[in-house]
Amino acid sequence: MQTPALGTGHAVLQAAPWLEGECIVVFADTLFGMDAAPDLDADAVIWVKHVDDPRRFGVVVKDGDRITAFVEKPQEPISNEAIIGIYYVRDGAALLAALQYLMDANVTGVGGEYQLTDALDRMLNEGQVFKTATVTEWLDCGTIPALMETNAVVLAQEGENRKEGTVENSTIIEPVYIGPGARVENAVVGPYAAIHGDAVVRGSVVRNTIVFEGATIEDATLDGSLVGHKAEVRGFSGTLNIGDHATVGGEA
Repeated sequence: MQTPALGTGHAVLQAAPWLEGECIVVFADTLFGMDAAPDLDADAVIWVKHVDDPRRFGVVVKDGDRITAFVEKPQEPISNEAIIGIYYVRDGAALLAALQYLMDANVTGVGGEYQLTDALDRMLNEGQVFKTATVTEWLDCGTIPALMETNAVVLAQEGENRKEGTVENSTIIEPVYIGPGARVENAVVGPYAAIHGDAVVRGSVVRNTIVFEGATIEDATLDGSLVGHKAEVRGFSGTLNIGDHATVGGEA
C-alpha cells in the first residue's frame, strides 16, 4: 500500500506514479489518532469527524453507512461530518482518472482550485461504494488558532519534556519543546512553547508560542505568537504572528 503526498493541479502529476492499487492519501496538515484499524470493505473509505461549524471543511452526506455526496465548504447546513484529510482508495488508477478528468475539463471548485472532493464525487457517481471511518482525535493545523491549539495538545501529550538544545540560566515551565541546536539563554520559556531547531531565545519570555527553525528572539515578551523560520524579533512585547525571514524590532 502506497502513501503519496497528494495536492491539486500539477501535484496530481507528481503523485501519479503512486496512484495504482490500494492507496492511502493523508493531508500534510492533519494529525489524528485512532484506537483500531478501520473496516476497508468498500471501494473507498473517507475518515470524518463531527464538527459544529463545517463551513471551512469538505463534508460527506450519507444514507445509512454509505456516502451519497461530497460538498466542499458548505455555506448552508447539510452535514456536520467533516472530511479530515485521510482517504483509502482501493483502486488508485480510478482516482487518478477522476483527477485527470477535472484538469482536462477544467472543473474547479471553491477558490478556483481543483478539489479532491470533486474527483471523489465523480467516482461516487460512477457507482463506486464509499463509506466512512472515524478517529478518536483530530488535530487541525489549517489556521493559526488551530495550529496553536494543536501545538498545546501535542506538547501536553509528550510526557517528559524534549529539551534537545542548550538551556543556560533560564526557567523552563512545562510543557515545552526545545529542538536540536536551539539556544535558550537568560530567558523564561513555557508553558506550551515550542522552540525549534537552531532558534535562539535570549533575554526573553516566551509562552504559548511556536518559534520555528533558525528564528531569533531577543529582549522580547511573546504570548500566543507564531514566529516564522529565520525571523527576528527584538524588543517586542505582546502577541505576534510573522512569517519566514521577517524582522520586528531594532537591530541586534
